Amino acid sequence: MIDTDRLNTLVGQLVADLGGASSVAMVRIGDQLGLYRALHEKGPLTPAELAPATGTHERYLREWLSHQAASNYLTHDPATGRFALSPEQAMVFADEASPVYMIGGFDLMAAISENQPKVQAAFRSGGGVAWGDQAGCMFCAVARFFRPGYQNNLVDAWLPALDGVVGKLRVGAKVADIGCGHGWSTVLMAKAFPQSQFTGFDFHAGSIEAARAHAAEHGVSANTRFEVGTAQDFAGSGFDLATCFDCLHDMGDPAGAARHIRQALKPDGTWMVVEPMAGDSLAENCNPVGRLYYAGSTMICVPTSLAQPVGAALGAQAGEARLREIILSGGFGTVRRATETPFNMVLEAVP
Repeated sequence: MIDTDRLNTLVGQLVADLGGASSVAMVRIGDQLGLYRALHEKGPLTPAELAPATGTHERYLREWLSHQAASNYLTHDPATGRFALSPEQAMVFADEASPVYMIGGFDLMAAISENQPKVQAAFRSGGGVAWGDQAGCMFCAVARFFRPGYQNNLVDAWLPALDGVVGKLRVGAKVADIGCGHGWSTVLMAKAFPQSQFTGFDFHAGSIEAARAHAAEHGVSANTRFEVGTAQDFAGSGFDLATCFDCLHDMGDPAGAARHIRQALKPDGTWMVVEPMAGDSLAENCNPVGRLYYAGSTMICVPTSLAQPVGAALGAQAGEARLREIILSGGFGTVRRATETPFNMVLEAVP
């Protein structure tokens, strides 16, 4: 027997989901053509006014702007025919310094869709899809997606939540940022603590090249360096602080990483592990954030881990209990949740 109300609710949800999916291309067009930026800088504009300001054609803009208004991504004044970004909309679509700047998420959704054929094949083979082999610039999209969260939380909230770490960084500490990707986390810490020395490690050579460029661009080359290396074999020892940002669950051998990081730390060192927010059960993760992370885990995290030795495939929703087990297996004495956001948990591990 079909429950009509439940069916209608489901269809209504799918209509909303399809609308969101259709917005991926639309938002990326607005970003790449500078449409959001022009509206943010110039204020309300008609399609005819926006066209010369952005070097685009009015007819396309009329349709795009109408879609954005229907999506509640822009506001529309019927009396003047002008479209505008409200202050809240600007935080999401135009202000790259905003903690809720979301353009990177749309880039990530495009990369995930492009990655479908490779991951779909892996469903049958059981193999992985290596990080550097994933479709498009997956690592570019990931860096852009996570950067606002790091920019607005890392120095002001996450590091201060660790016991005694900020004091060490102020006077001069030795830091390893493991799985640093494009190096945004490393650069942010290096700018905030110029007396400390930071080394970013990543197993993807292309990301290391990008990280070096970002360090030079932001004037922190003097106290940063970037090297190719895995979490299980990166060079160096005597670190006061090791960090892993949204990457431990992607590793093929996270337990091996924990052991190596423990050996590389000073006896009084600290390991900060930033991971996607997750409960320890599916029921706890059946929410909008969990929905996004399970999709990312299926299309990015699990394939990446399965392409590496061991292939633990923790997944992006591993949960604190499983992460704690992995960390303690590496020889750490205690693990605690230092702080959290709606999207991340920050764990502090000490010997």
